[in-house]
Amino acid sequence: MGLILLIAFIATPIVEITIFIEAGDRFGLWPTLGAIILTAIIGAGLLRWQGLVTWRRAAESLQRGVFPVNEVFTGLCLIGAGALLLTPGFLTDAIGFALFVPSVQQLIAHLTKKAIERGHGPKVWVNGQPMDPRESVIDGEYETQKKPAPPDLELPAGSPNPNSPWNKRP
Repeated sequence: MGLILLIAFIATPIVEITIFIEAGDRFGLWPTLGAIILTAIIGAGLLRWQGLVTWRRAAESLQRGVFPVNEVFTGLCLIGAGALLLTPGFLTDAIGFALFVPSVQQLIAHLTKKAIERGHGPKVWVNGQPMDPRESVIDGEYETQKKPAPPDLELPAGSPNPNSPWNKRP
């Protein structure tokens, strides 16, 4: 997974620059820049509108006492769409706009659910070893230990030392 992300972070700018050069050659500088700015403005408007709709649906679900799982996932898709639309480029804009489409969101949710069910979800490591969340039994032995009694704190027999500086009063 890390290798895929690394390749994506390296390849995306290269592909975007190539598309910018081709679009600039074909349409000219100003139409290309105008298209980039226009997609950002349209994306911001869509993000605001869809975000408010998702927020209302989540609030309605919570009022019914139901955890808004679908709305939370839609919100995550919208965050991803917003990040991609803020990144200048036609490829990232296309992917960002695709994340607004409910059927694309459902497909991503389905693939994510299947990946988690197959065990490709987040991993937890304890003491350098992977922990399987399905294992809930911890085998071990124990014994009850009695605490020793505290030592006797009585003063020794006899009177205190009269020459002790602690006995002098001001």
